[in-house]
Amino acid sequence: MTDRKPDLDALDRRTYLQATGAAALGAAGLAGCVGRATGTLATQVTDQPADIDDFESLVVTVEGFWLGPEGAESDDEDGNETDTGDDADGGDDADAGGNETDDADAGGNETDDGDDGEAGREYFEFDEPQEADLVELQNGETQLIDERELQTGEYPYLQLDVSSADGTLTDGSDATVDLPGNAPLKFNESFEIRENTRTTFTADFAPVLRGNGRYLLRPVPSGIEVEYEESSESDGSDSGGDNETADA
Repeated sequence: MTDRKPDLDALDRRTYLQATGAAALGAAGLAGCVGRATGTLATQVTDQPADIDDFESLVVTVEGFWLGPEGAESDDEDGNETDTGDDADGGDDADAGGNETDDADAGGNETDDGDDGEAGREYFEFDEPQEADLVELQNGETQLIDERELQTGEYPYLQLDVSSADGTLTDGSDATVDLPGNAPLKFNESFEIRENTRTTFTADFAPVLRGNGRYLLRPVPSGIEVEYEESSESDGSDSGGDNETADA
């Protein structure tokens, strides 16, 4: 009785067919994931007057932002959440910077499944922290802090991840500017990411003097603006005449 030698040619063909079949299935699955349309989200910041005249400079550092769960509805009729407590240090629930935090992955995107009623929101971390001096962003002046492609959809809010606010008063002394702890810088204005469209979200906030001589950085709902500008390649028309502006 002799041993049968394996047919190497047959094995090679079988291995090749299995490999190419798996590759085809993987490509089909990937196409299903990435085939969704995208649009551009540009995030800007600006400043309402409030007590900004007390400052020579007020530099806020923004690390990233959260987007509310796609398809959810905004839960605040006033367009924002603010800290209404009397604690000067931003509340016991705040971290060292006065903000809620998530354990973002290495890529900077995170889906929050926390217990704060915000399950499903997604975090986008900037490549580098962005600084903006609110003293220079008055009278309608804005500063672009981020621009990126995102999947199309409707989102209920945008929340800025502000890590610090460093203020200098007009007399040269340092100002203590608290960040809201229990209700961070969240802007409850629903907006859309549309295909071949640039959505510009302008987040408006201002320092407000508190009774204890400290300042609180608060979102300003009346200053939120959302603008849509169609990309020129979307339909060949002049996008300048197709802009829409939604003021909160």
